[in-house]
Amino acid sequence: GKDIEEHYRHNLMSFFREDGLSYRRNTFTQDVIEEHQSQFVESASMIDQRAVILGLTTWLIATGDEKVKAAADKHCAALKRIARKERDSWYYPASEYTKTGWPSFDAVHTRLTVDPAAMWGRQIGPLYRYYKLTGNKDAYELAENFTANIIYRSGVFNSDGSFNSALGYRNGHFHTRMGTLASLAYFGFDTSDSSIISFVKKSYDWALTQCTSFGWTPGDMHDQAYEHETCTLVDAIHTGIILAQSGYPQYWGCVERFLRNHLTESQLMEVDWIEDMDNKSMDIPKQRTYYKVAQRLRGAFSGYAAPNDFVYDGKWGRGHIMDVQTCCLGAGTRGLYLGWSNIVTETRGRVMINLLLNKATHWLDIKSYMPHEGKIELDINEDIPELLIRIPKWVPFGAVEIYRTQGERRTTKTGRQTGWVKKVYMKLGSAVKGETITITFPMQVRKTVEKAWTLEYSVKWCGDDVIHIDPAGTYYPLYNNRKVHKKTPIKTKALVRSQGGLYI
Repeated sequence: GKDIEEHYRHNLMSFFREDGLSYRRNTFTQDVIEEHQSQFVESASMIDQRAVILGLTTWLIATGDEKVKAAADKHCAALKRIARKERDSWYYPASEYTKTGWPSFDAVHTRLTVDPAAMWGRQIGPLYRYYKLTGNKDAYELAENFTANIIYRSGVFNSDGSFNSALGYRNGHFHTRMGTLASLAYFGFDTSDSSIISFVKKSYDWALTQCTSFGWTPGDMHDQAYEHETCTLVDAIHTGIILAQSGYPQYWGCVERFLRNHLTESQLMEVDWIEDMDNKSMDIPKQRTYYKVAQRLRGAFSGYAAPNDFVYDGKWGRGHIMDVQTCCLGAGTRGLYLGWSNIVTETRGRVMINLLLNKATHWLDIKSYMPHEGKIELDINEDIPELLIRIPKWVPFGAVEIYRTQGERRTTKTGRQTGWVKKVYMKLGSAVKGETITITFPMQVRKTVEKAWTLEYSVKWCGDDVIHIDPAGTYYPLYNNRKVHKKTPIKTKALVRSQGGLYI
């Protein structure tokens, strides 16, 4: 894959112009351009600049290449140069910047603007990430002043936290709003600004009321509402993680449900239902391909999944759009990493198990038997001064049992006999190397009615896992092939230690 990665890197750099911005090329047909009643002019889309600085930062982290840093520094300087500045509120007066400047003098003069979340709200997180890596002051200033604009001037979020659904705000487009909340949360958490975290929490709580409990999210608040994007889900996961780390640990439960369900279900693993060809006779170079599409797509994430199907049939809203988008593919991979990297964390000597998923760490190895059994095994790899584990809210705390084995010594406790933190984490006290701790609790099977905009679904759960949904999907049905066993099926794979980590 190194040759492919190198191709992507070369392609990314090829979009830059002398002014330091990344410009779009014309890939549209003449029919599409005429339908838009406009002319395509090569320009730097403000939507794209977020992804550009994000990619350059990741590239710099991986290689330390000074040429990449120079390009990123120039990029941040360009964004700062073109931003309109009103005291602490910075913004862009258009969605794109051209080689001759902003496309409309009148728009700048009369202080008009475009959807703030899409154009600069989502830039906050990537800009701040670049600042943290390099100390670039332009990046910090942009992040700080875009934050002030979004919260106090933009009108993106209503006073009750809901999304402004007006046309000028992209109909309350969920992807860009949730991405903005994730950016704000990241900036607020790292700068210890509790006012930003409070702002994010209020809007996030409202947004969750528009989603299903298993992670399906609306596209917007009008005709795009039925088009869930994996990008939105991953930003919701990211925001939930930061809120949980900011003193609201109840959000770990939401994060785990989203990870266990619509994120993992939205990854394409079975491809025998997809039609393709074993030759390139029908391919249109740089536009369309049929060649071994199924195998090439295996592992991709859905672009617009339905609650019950990888494919959105398009009967409601704008109609069928697309099944896979490369932005969602990248986001889905990032979502898996976000979940995996936060299963267990450590703060000031306190090791906290946040997500009840399998993971091997230098502190301990976690073996989760869920959803088949309510059982978590912890093999302690080194002495831990204080160990906590999150218990799902659907578990009666008195029904939790803790079994500890250290050599010949065995002890038993219940959830009533140990301390808790915020009714979320159960305290296990200190743990010593070589000790085994087993936590058990009853699994809960329940049914809920989930609303995906105007459509309703009957959902059966086992713990935090959806195991059946009605009505069922049509093309690539989700959830209904999941199996729950009385005894957990065990797969044994060798783990290899490398560079401080454990790998299969």
